[in-house]
Amino acid sequence: MLAIDHVFLTHSHLDHIAALPLMLDAVAAKRQGPLRLYGLESTLEALRAHIFNNVIWPDFTRIPSAEFPFLTMEAIDVGGVKVVCGMSVEALHANHSVPAVGYSVSDGGPCWVFSGDTEDSPPFWDRVNQLNVGILVVETAFSNKELDLAKLSLHLAPLTLGQQLARLKEGSKFPIYITHTKPAETELIMQEIESMRHTNARELHIGSEIHWLTAGQEFVL
Repeated sequence: MLAIDHVFLTHSHLDHIAALPLMLDAVAAKRQGPLRLYGLESTLEALRAHIFNNVIWPDFTRIPSAEFPFLTMEAIDVGGVKVVCGMSVEALHANHSVPAVGYSVSDGGPCWVFSGDTEDSPPFWDRVNQLNVGILVVETAFSNKELDLAKLSLHLAPLTLGQQLARLKEGSKFPIYITHTKPAETELIMQEIESMRHTNARELHIGSEIHWLTAGQEFVL
């Protein structure tokens, strides 16, 4: 954890921020400088109001002092780019129940692209089609049997994932990895995605297989 200097948040939901205050508590006093946190201004405001508020958790942006804190926050807008450790990180549009983004990361070569939590998001796919994508990671939280719940919570299910992938430009050939599956439904979700891929291969313009993103996987672009 001490090796982590920069954290990019997609949005403010608990499953995407829960480890952050605990990580800071574990290693902040051993760090040589602040942990630098990036996200939409609304996401950062949610953290200030509901997490680092000296009620739920200490305000690490003012500990040990406001001049030399354990944590700094820097806003990024959709389309904005931050250069970190020689890599360009661009915030991409996402359509979720709270303000949210995805990200693309590149050091000048192919991009690692992550959708974040999203449902239908034409601007996201328009931008993906402009990028040199090496790997695409997309959420698919629910199975088709819970399609209504997926739409209500602004997540994807295999059926709506297929509709989004159909926005890829023809000839797109890069591996696609599925993440954020509900644990009890992962096997069913991947079966439905595989069935969708074979049934709609021509419409999806996909030249690579779709895989589940497992814990511990590492990618080199």
